[in-house]
Amino acid sequence: MNKQGWIAGAVASLALMAGAAPVSAEEILHRTEYSIRLSGLPVATASFRSAFDGRRYSISGSMSSAGLADIFARTKGTTTVSGIVSRDRLRATSYSVNYQSGKRGRAIDVTFRNGNVVNASMVPPRKKPDNWVPVSTADMRSVLDPISGLIIPAGNRICPKTLPIFDGESRLDLRLTSKGTRSYTTKGFAGEVTVCGIRFIPKSGYRKGREDVEYLRRLSTMEIWFAKAEAANVYAPVYVKIPTKLGPVTVSATRFGD
Repeated sequence: MNKQGWIAGAVASLALMAGAAPVSAEEILHRTEYSIRLSGLPVATASFRSAFDGRRYSISGSMSSAGLADIFARTKGTTTVSGIVSRDRLRATSYSVNYQSGKRGRAIDVTFRNGNVVNASMVPPRKKPDNWVPVSTADMRSVLDPISGLIIPAGNRICPKTLPIFDGESRLDLRLTSKGTRSYTTKGFAGEVTVCGIRFIPKSGYRKGREDVEYLRRLSTMEIWFAKAEAANVYAPVYVKIPTKLGPVTVSATRFGD
């Protein structure tokens, strides 16, 4: 896959990561919608439905591309995650994603226990080259899934923070640094958001020296904005920006709540 395709996959992952929602002692249903754009032009949309019931949560989401086939392969995907709400984070017990990008598709399933990966499968499996950086057992301990891993209960630091992510194939860190606050308005939300810079730090589960991975590793101007869901008392992403040579790719919440 070329660099543009890999970036498209990263953007799709960020959109899926952003799809969690409020938590309450009573069941709460919550819908979030996102627009994904390249230099202001729409390239994809994503929507999510979340259900929280006490300490249990489940999230289902879908994403589909909206054109620009010369830049991004036509992509669509679905994801589900379920787990337990703890004091400082959402801890997944199961995570799955199915996606199709052009003629290629994959199904990924991961089972977690107490933050550790106990099983991970990918169908079809990827053919690994000689310069593949393998995921070790240690890499799969104390990790977060790429969806609920970005949901932060109020009272905890948003940024600076390092999020150890395992997506079923790759282990990476998302290092967040504080960049202040901004105002953000969308359907269901209007107010101040917390702005974090993002550094992408690949750990394992990728081809060493790969140009697109190195491109993301070098980026120092990516941002993610977190809004507070007051009723839920948690923070979740409403905006992501990834600079590229083709222009900025943005993931913007067009709906945050009912």
